[in-house]
Amino acid sequence: MNNQRWLSQNFFVFFITWGIFLPYWTGWLVQAEGLSVTEASLIMGFGLLARGASTLFAFPLASKYWSSQTVILVLTVSSLLATILYIPSSSFGTLFVVTIIFSTVYPALLPAVDSTAGALVQQGDVHYGKSRSYGSIGFVISVLIISMVTGYFGEQAILWSMMVGLCLMLLMRFLPTPTVLLVKPTAKDRKESLTMRSLWQVKSFPIVLLIVILLQGAHASYYNYGYIYLQDLGVKKYYIGMIINIGVIFEILYFAKADHLFKKWKPSSLLLLSASGSTLRWLLIFLFPNVWVFMFSQSLHALSFGVAHYAFIRYITKNLSKQQIPNAQGVYSAVALSLSTAVLTLAGGILYEVSSRLAFLGMIVCTVPAMVLIMVTRKQYEY
Repeated sequence: MNNQRWLSQNFFVFFITWGIFLPYWTGWLVQAEGLSVTEASLIMGFGLLARGASTLFAFPLASKYWSSQTVILVLTVSSLLATILYIPSSSFGTLFVVTIIFSTVYPALLPAVDSTAGALVQQGDVHYGKSRSYGSIGFVISVLIISMVTGYFGEQAILWSMMVGLCLMLLMRFLPTPTVLLVKPTAKDRKESLTMRSLWQVKSFPIVLLIVILLQGAHASYYNYGYIYLQDLGVKKYYIGMIINIGVIFEILYFAKADHLFKKWKPSSLLLLSASGSTLRWLLIFLFPNVWVFMFSQSLHALSFGVAHYAFIRYITKNLSKQQIPNAQGVYSAVALSLSTAVLTLAGGILYEVSSRLAFLGMIVCTVPAMVLIMVTRKQYEY
């Protein structure tokens, strides 16, 4: 199979499940399982901590001994089994434990798929942005379907939809796979991949990582409370999916053209653009608490998330060896997409109980320092 097509298909199928998990999982815990927003926030926050530990240690370790195909297969099967454990769970305690298990295996699929992208991009025959745009399309389709399904069957359908999506991912593992992803790492590869510690020896890596930690963590309130916030504004369930998809549509447009439009941009310039757009996004939601402004702010998702993510992928593919990419992806997913989001999810939950608008305003505590950090360090570290 053509490498570009393989990567596009895998992004597409994975993000169908991500479109179920990211915007709806907290809402499912609240609406279908009867938890309070504070209880659901606590569960999701600790789930993010489990996700961080898994992607920081378990995923890079597995990548040293298993092929990329095997890593994805094991994570997919484990995720499917974990969702089955949700079926008999109803109390806060059991939901907490099962979510920890699920969060340990399922989100690790994100850096696993992204690592395959890094390996294929370094071969020179794959455009990351083009394939990643198919992931965003899968996300859009998923959100639209779930919004309709939940409107008809209720929030309990979210869990069953996740099971169906994971079954699709499992079927993908039996399709032809690029040869480079089937190769089991050798002892030499394991030696060259070094350890997490080696990443800090790359002069600019800690700075770039800190910046993306701040920028991606700033999405905590949006990811976990956007669904509930729109309900509080009186938006019907069917339209919530459409509104969430506005952001992803702009993300699709960005990823589809990023390889060409931003070919000459440095990662630092991309990160500064992302930080500026993110700050504006959360300020708009705070200052103007209505559906129309929220819809407009969704267009900034391409900047707040898409540009930051693309900047990091471009940075590691140009500055790190093939063997170090899984380590970098593990750290990024663990700290930027999990741990920082976990902390800010808990903080956002507290702010949301005071005022839903404050939960979004609080996110600029990350974006403004990120802007300052970029401007202070970009010349010194040349990234």
